[in-house]
Amino acid sequence: MSKKERMLVFSGNANKQLATSICSVLGMILGDAEVSKFPDGEIQVKVNDDVRGAHVFVVQSTCCPVNDSLMELLILVDCLRRASAEYVTAVIPYFGYARQDRKAEGRVPITAKLVANMISAAGTNRVVTIDLHAAQIQGFFDIPVDHLFAAPVMIEYLSGLQLGKLSVVSTDVGGVKMARAYAKRLGAGLAIVDKRRMGPQETDVAHVIGEVEGQNVVVVDDMMATGGSVVEAVKVLKQRGARDVYVCATHAVLAGNAVAKLEKAEIKQLIISDTIPLYGKERPFMKVLSVARLVAEAMRRIHNRESVSSLFL
Repeated sequence: MSKKERMLVFSGNANKQLATSICSVLGMILGDAEVSKFPDGEIQVKVNDDVRGAHVFVVQSTCCPVNDSLMELLILVDCLRRASAEYVTAVIPYFGYARQDRKAEGRVPITAKLVANMISAAGTNRVVTIDLHAAQIQGFFDIPVDHLFAAPVMIEYLSGLQLGKLSVVSTDVGGVKMARAYAKRLGAGLAIVDKRRMGPQETDVAHVIGEVEGQNVVVVDDMMATGGSVVEAVKVLKQRGARDVYVCATHAVLAGNAVAKLEKAEIKQLIISDTIPLYGKERPFMKVLSVARLVAEAMRRIHNRESVSSLFL
């Protein structure tokens, strides 16, 4: 890949607003691509710009509708390679199917690996993503993966709130590493909500490890799916004497009746990013932060063959 190659950015239908914001930061115009459907529901793609010899970025979260978003990404990549693009980087702010990253029981697939194979097979040269549900998914790819973190964007906003005595809370043991990073940067304490999962969508919260009484609390997680875990965590934190509870979640999946659950919870503010469009689910207690500058800087560095590692901190 040469520094002299043109840089172009395209998007499917999943993240067009974010893609446009990224292009604005880069001082570019979003590439002209028609992504529609045939009458029978098949994805139809046509790229109207000349991409021969260019370094092309495709910005597309594999969010709801997950399968359509994934197929749009794969077909866009295939289209660009067949149009003689020199190098194709898939920018996937939210990587769907990430929760199926291992065989937790017999006779189940590892769908995250399957999706990684499909993205590579389509002709993708590189992947950029944000806050994977499981960091080891990077290893499912046989091509370079740049795993960015939304924490700097979230922490900058939280610092501006001047929350005083503060504790950062993880909703499970698996999220402690993320919570510790937030706590270190914010100069806050660290706590863990110990929960026992009773079913696919039900959790039984047992107790809190750490001090939260009389403190403002920030609950951090990589995604907000059904909202069940967070609602139960907020409930037990308030019972333990926490003051205002803020919730930070990079990916606002908000499936099913998640918004209704969150509205009833004692959440001061739900802070999310724009990796997934809200599709009309916006509420007054939500604060949406853009990752456009973070992603744009990563794209610029990749195109110029500069180090991206400083963005991982």
